[in-house]
Amino acid sequence: MLSYGRQSISDGDIAGVSAVLRSDFLTCGPAVEEFEQTLARRTGAKHAVAVANGTAALHVAVLAAGLKPGDRLLTSAITFLASANCAEFVGATADFADIDPRTCNVTADTLAAAWQDDVRAVVPVDFAGRSCDMPAIASLARRRGALVIEDASHAIGSELIHEGKPHRTGGHPWADMTTLSFHPVKTITTGEGGAILTSDDVLAGRCRLFRNHGMVKDPAKLTGLGRDDLNEFGPWYYEMQEVGYNYRITDLQCALGSSQLRRLDQFVQRRAAIVAAYNDAFSGLPHVQPPAAAPAPTAWHLYVLQFDFAALGRTRAQVMTDLRARGVGTQVHYIPVHLQPYYRNNYGYGPGKCPVAEAYYRRCLSLPLFPAMSDADVHRVINLVTQLSSM
Repeated sequence: MLSYGRQSISDGDIAGVSAVLRSDFLTCGPAVEEFEQTLARRTGAKHAVAVANGTAALHVAVLAAGLKPGDRLLTSAITFLASANCAEFVGATADFADIDPRTCNVTADTLAAAWQDDVRAVVPVDFAGRSCDMPAIASLARRRGALVIEDASHAIGSELIHEGKPHRTGGHPWADMTTLSFHPVKTITTGEGGAILTSDDVLAGRCRLFRNHGMVKDPAKLTGLGRDDLNEFGPWYYEMQEVGYNYRITDLQCALGSSQLRRLDQFVQRRAAIVAAYNDAFSGLPHVQPPAAAPAPTAWHLYVLQFDFAALGRTRAQVMTDLRARGVGTQVHYIPVHLQPYYRNNYGYGPGKCPVAEAYYRRCLSLPLFPAMSDADVHRVINLVTQLSSM
């Protein structure tokens, strides 16, 4: 059975985790710092703050950004729930921009069309691994006083090209913070895990603060307001300066992440090869639309084929069931978030708010895409989809 995504675990990954199991630290130890440093070097960011999962990364980022009730966050209608929910976590309002029909990403124009005066942050989502037009989005946001939090959960290893120069996702200057996810279906995994990348020292410090209960131990940052009656400051002393969370990641996870990072280029290349084979096979088929080519190196997380199900004479559910019966799993990415009951009930969002995203949703289906797929696996998927489109 081919699922739409799957982790790739090597003997080196297992050895790295085993070494931590034999060490003195299972959490809050040196493997976390090593992973953060390796991640920062690989992406070009000054700081990497590893956390428990990708949703925690988004939550920490909006906390660090200072979003609060009365503020609005704009994100894509086509994304996972967390890209929007992070605003709701802090009492801000999540709102949605439509997507470009070719890239399936938000653009500066779609964000501008959805903009309201209370927008304080934008969360562009690098859907399927393709980078958004971050220079244009940053120009819009910064002119209007909003922070840019790039949700690159799909896009570690991707790049964007600006004025002929490549820039790595997470290390370019057009995002104040970039969040990553290391769920097992992502390009690299830590089992569960995430990270915030930034080159801003203040934002990095705030991310570390909110990751660990809002707790400070650095003597240079202590206020002294919590000291005991003896006015003693000892090595035990700490202060809670904000309401934070236990969003720490473990050394076990980070050992796996460091090992996975050493294979990132290999993963990206294999994913690109599978996408190229799919595109070659599907580009001339009736009733299907492959994803548009990306202008920069892209760590494809998803391969989304858009079907004209009505022309095929089959529903999407029927197509998914037929493929699954033949050993090919598929998935839908994503239901437009503004159509979810929570957002409809609380804000009155509904059909027609993001018409391009809604039209995309009616057609989309993600096919298997992961590095462990053999050429025979890829050809099996191609043959089955080809048969479906010609029925």
